Amino acid sequence: MTDQSLPPVAARRPHSISHHGHSIADDYAWLRDPGYPEVKDRDVLDYLEAETAFFESAMAPHKARIDALFAEMKGRIKEDDQSVPQKDGDYIYWRAFEIGAQYRKWYRKPVAGGEDQLILDEPALAQGHDYFRLGAMSVSPDGRYLAYAIDTNGSERFEARIKDLISGEILPDVIPDTLSSLVWTSDSKGLLYGLANENWRTDNARLHRLGQSVESDVELFHEDDEGFRVSVGLTSSEKWIVISTGDHVTSEAWLVPADNPTATPLLVAARQDGREYEVDEHDGTLYIRTNDTHPNFRLVTASLEAPGDWTEVIAPDAHFYLTDFTLFKGFYVTEGRQDGLDQIELRDYATHAAKRIAFPEASYSASLDENPEYDVTKLRIGYESMVTPDTIYDYHLDTGELEVLKHQIIPSGYDADRYATERLMIAARDGTQIPVSIVYPKDLPRDGSAPLHLYGYGAYGLAMEPGFSTSRLSLLDRGIAFALAHIRGGDDLGQQWYLDGKLDKRTNTFTDFVDVAKGLIDLGYTSAGRIGISGGSAGGELMGAVINSDPELWGAVVAHVPFVDVLNTMLDETLPLTPGEWPEWGNPIEDKAAFETILSYCPYNNVKAQAYPPMMVTAGLNDPRVTYWEPAKWVARLRATRTDDALLILKTNMGAGHGGKSGRFESLHETAEEFAFLLWQLGVED
Repeated sequence: MTDQSLPPVAARRPHSISHHGHSIADDYAWLRDPGYPEVKDRDVLDYLEAETAFFESAMAPHKARIDALFAEMKGRIKEDDQSVPQKDGDYIYWRAFEIGAQYRKWYRKPVAGGEDQLILDEPALAQGHDYFRLGAMSVSPDGRYLAYAIDTNGSERFEARIKDLISGEILPDVIPDTLSSLVWTSDSKGLLYGLANENWRTDNARLHRLGQSVESDVELFHEDDEGFRVSVGLTSSEKWIVISTGDHVTSEAWLVPADNPTATPLLVAARQDGREYEVDEHDGTLYIRTNDTHPNFRLVTASLEAPGDWTEVIAPDAHFYLTDFTLFKGFYVTEGRQDGLDQIELRDYATHAAKRIAFPEASYSASLDENPEYDVTKLRIGYESMVTPDTIYDYHLDTGELEVLKHQIIPSGYDADRYATERLMIAARDGTQIPVSIVYPKDLPRDGSAPLHLYGYGAYGLAMEPGFSTSRLSLLDRGIAFALAHIRGGDDLGQQWYLDGKLDKRTNTFTDFVDVAKGLIDLGYTSAGRIGISGGSAGGELMGAVINSDPELWGAVVAHVPFVDVLNTMLDETLPLTPGEWPEWGNPIEDKAAFETILSYCPYNNVKAQAYPPMMVTAGLNDPRVTYWEPAKWVARLRATRTDDALLILKTNMGAGHGGKSGRFESLHETAEEFAFLLWQLGVED
């Protein structure tokens, strides 16, 4: 019987790949089951199970702390919480948790008066499943039907179903393998969706008619480029259905009437490499957000008769990044970031003049919340900061008043005065100033003695918002500062910030993170070896890169579903995401320079004989985004190559995917495990 207290050793089976004159050994390639997405190879399963057994053995002595952390995190959650009701047509909608429930229930009641109606019962749908996730959901225009999609294993192959909200009956119409929004036609008798193909890619938009077989569904649009993905949406006026296709850098949109979805689609503008755009419609005029003349985007208009003839209404701005726009009947809203700080502006259709909504703090996260109706007199807005819990406002258009509808309730208590938050600027090695959001207990010593947790992502143009976290309080209350590094690769300071962290500039992301850590040390917040770091997916790639380059800085590392086998994944065009990822990482199959760039930083290929910090790694067996073998191979190579015996543990969720376990308490328990590991390795006592 295997001793579970000892780390497992993966077999080394010689294997190599050759591209562009390079031959690269990969002795752990066997950990990819050739039958994937089914994983039945006994050697693979035995290894994953041995690693999880070792994980459980290593963490078992810390069960009391895990339980205590879980209890205090759970104590900060209002168990019987509910959303702020919002009107949409003839009904008011909301969702609510019951005490002890892992999942929500969804309700509505008539505006004219009447009983509350339970329209979707997530706990009932989740019953009997180790994993459950509700995907797209949409109520038909006449209010009678609810279309919803569910995933019960984490594979992100959703099954769409339709419920008659009058009778409560689930219709026999079942659409398997959907991977998209669900959009109703105007007559409430048709539903548009996208089907995942055999490579898990949505390359189509299809129309289902209620009561007809799925086999007879009509394909309205098909995308031939394997790197593009198709999505469906609805304009704000609900007159047009938008069929969009694109990859990370290029997009194209088609319009079909919502009351005649089989009409010939209207092309807005043909795809041009490197040009992104999105479209909405108001009173026959198209509004289009595009980056055709500047990375920070501009807003243009066009007529339905000449949709490709664009007139600029909001010019691009080097300091203002236009991230979104929403059209309403009497006005429209633009959202963006001014030098990295969220802004919401109301604009007039005639003059396009802007009225900016003012918020009370110097650093915060703010955005439009749920605003389903087209004709409104107030806007629903969400707001939070690193010290201010989530707050829902109604902004009254006539008075400019921000009316508080809901403050996030923390049952165990919360005193914001105990904490301080700052927005720092730390110089990277090339002189670029990197923003850092930090929160810490006010009595934190500034002599380098305090531990600090540093989080980063830095990919796909995704900004890291300086928001609130009740779980994070478990670190702050134990004297640990928490910092968020707004590194290049995200779009925190605009689209150029993203461009400066991708493709041949990818290493900026990694060096920015390291330089932020060194800057925080110089400022006295912490010291080398007292820093815990974490990141997931592409942020897990970040973890892998910085432990290879600067292992001595980190006292503990958590890498969630880490994208660490970048080169092999980008060389495998049969994987679900690979062709669509080439604009982000480069195509190493065709481009020798891209191959060599990825090889130079790929965490798996750059593991070296050196001491590494203590590490906790997670994976999901059903993860279609970062396949389970990436973290498994990485851990195996680290074990065989490193020169130290610091703790290295791998936990594979055998019934989950990219997001880990589902359910608000199951996922909270995984956070408690992560924090217990960090506190243990950083030497923090309760």
